[in-house]
Amino acid sequence: MGSVALKRFTFVKNAFILTATGLLLRTIGMFFRVYVSNQLGSEGMGLYQLIFSVYILATTLATSGVTVAVTRLVVEEMGRGTPKTIVRLLKKIMLFCTLLGLLAGCLLFFGADPVCRYWIKDMRGVMALKVLAPSLPFMSISNCLRGYFMARRRVAVSSSSQIFEQLVRIAIVMVLLSMFASKGLVYACTAVMIGNTVSEMLSCLYMYIGYRRDQRNLPDPTHPPLPRYSILGKMLSISAPIAAGGCLNSLLRTIENLLVPDRLTQYTSSRETSLSQFGMLKGMAMPVLFFPASFLSALSTLLVPEISEAHSLKQNDRLERMVNRSLHISFTIAVFLGGVFTVFSGQLGQLLYQSDEVGFYIFILAPLVPFMYVESIVDGILKGLNQQVSSLKYNIIDSLSRIALIFFLVPVQGMKGFLFIMVLSNLLTSFLNMRRLLTVTGIRLKWGTLLIKPILSVIVASAVSLLIVQVLPLEGTVGMLLAIAVGTVIAFSIYFVMLSLTGSMPQFRSKPAKSKA
Repeated sequence: MGSVALKRFTFVKNAFILTATGLLLRTIGMFFRVYVSNQLGSEGMGLYQLIFSVYILATTLATSGVTVAVTRLVVEEMGRGTPKTIVRLLKKIMLFCTLLGLLAGCLLFFGADPVCRYWIKDMRGVMALKVLAPSLPFMSISNCLRGYFMARRRVAVSSSSQIFEQLVRIAIVMVLLSMFASKGLVYACTAVMIGNTVSEMLSCLYMYIGYRRDQRNLPDPTHPPLPRYSILGKMLSISAPIAAGGCLNSLLRTIENLLVPDRLTQYTSSRETSLSQFGMLKGMAMPVLFFPASFLSALSTLLVPEISEAHSLKQNDRLERMVNRSLHISFTIAVFLGGVFTVFSGQLGQLLYQSDEVGFYIFILAPLVPFMYVESIVDGILKGLNQQVSSLKYNIIDSLSRIALIFFLVPVQGMKGFLFIMVLSNLLTSFLNMRRLLTVTGIRLKWGTLLIKPILSVIVASAVSLLIVQVLPLEGTVGMLLAIAVGTVIAFSIYFVMLSLTGSMPQFRSKPAKSKA
C-alpha cells in the first residue's frame, strides 16, 4: 500500500505542477497574445496564423511521436529493472532527433520562398519562416527530454523550462516589436518569430542541464539491458505511426488553414478582409476558448504513462477506474467552461480585443468546448492504449471532410460557412474517438451523469448568473471585467451545488480497491 500511496501522491503532485504551470503560461500567453494582436492588427494576425500553420507542419516532422515514444520506452525500461539502459537510449534518440530537426529546418529554410509564393500567396512571410527554421532541431531534442521527464514522473524541470521559454520569448518580442513594428508587417512578424527561435534554443539547453542532473539519480540495473540494436527499432515502431500520421494530419491542417483565406477572398472580394476575419477567429477567438484548457491538458499528458503501465500490466480494473474518473472530471469542467464562454462571449470580445466580431465567434464556438476539451483527454487515453493509428485515421477523415467543405461552402457562405464546418468537424471527431475508446476498453459510461446533468446544471447556473450580473451597475472596462468575474463565481457556485444535488459530482480521489478473500 505504501508504493500505491506514493504513486498516487506523485500523480497528484505532477498534475498540480502541470496545471499550475499551464494556467500561468496561458495567463501570460493570453495577455501577450492581446499585446501582439494590438501591434500586428487583425490582418497581421491573419498573416501570423498562416506563417505558423506552415511552421507547425515543419515541427510535426521534427517532433511528432517523439515524446510518446520516449515516455513509453523509459516506462518499460524502469519496469524491466534496467534503468541504466535509459542513458544509452536517450543518447541514440537525441542524435536521431537532432538529425530529424536539421532535416525539417533545412526544408523550412530553403522552402520558405516557394511556400510563400504558391501556398500562403503572400511574400511577406518569407523572412519569418527562415528565422523559424533554426528552432526545429532544438524543439525536437526538447520533446525527447520532455518524454523522459514524463516517464520519470518528474515534471518540474519540463514545466519550469516552459515558463523560462515563455518569459524569454515575451522579453525578446516586446523589445523587437518596439523597434520594428512601425516598419511594417514583414518586420513585425519576423520580430515575433525571432523571439520564438531564441526561446526554443535556450529552453532546450535548460532541459538538457536538468536531464544531466537527473540521470545521476537512476538506480542500478537488476536485469540485463535492452540490446543496442533494438533501441531505435522500438522507438521507431512507436513513433513512426504517430509521426507519419502527425505529418499527414498536419499537412492537411496546413492546407486547410491556407485554403480558408483564399476561399474567403472569393466571398469578400478582399484579401485584407479575409486575412482579418481569419486572424480574428484563429488568432483571437480560439486562444480565448482554449485559455483554461490547462485544467485538462495536464491530465491528458499524465494519462499516457499511467494508462500505458496499467495496459501493459493488464490491470483492467485500474484502467477502467482511471478512464471513468478522467472522463467524468473532464466533462464536468469543460461543460462549465462552455457555459461561461457562451454567456460572457460579448464581454470577452470587447474586453480583450474591443471587437464584437470576436465575441460573436466565441459565442458560436463556446458550446463546442466540452467536445474539444474532452477529445484531448480521449486522445491521450488512446495513445496510452497503443491506439494512435485509430486517432490518425479519424483525423484524416476529419481533415479531408473539412477541406472539401471549405472548398465548396466558404466561397458561398463566407465565415458563417466556415463556422458551421468547425461545429460539424468537432462533433464528428469527438464521436469517432469516443466510440473507439469504448470499443477498445469495453467500458460502459453513464451519459446522464457525465453529460446530461452537467449541461442542465450549467444552463440553470449561467442563466441565474446572467440575470444577477445584468442588474448590477457595472460599466466600462472595469465593469466588464467585474461582470465576468462576479458572474463566473456565481455560476460556479450554483453549478457545483446542482451537481451535488443531482449526484453527478465527480470523485477526484480514487476509492481503494476491494481486497479479495
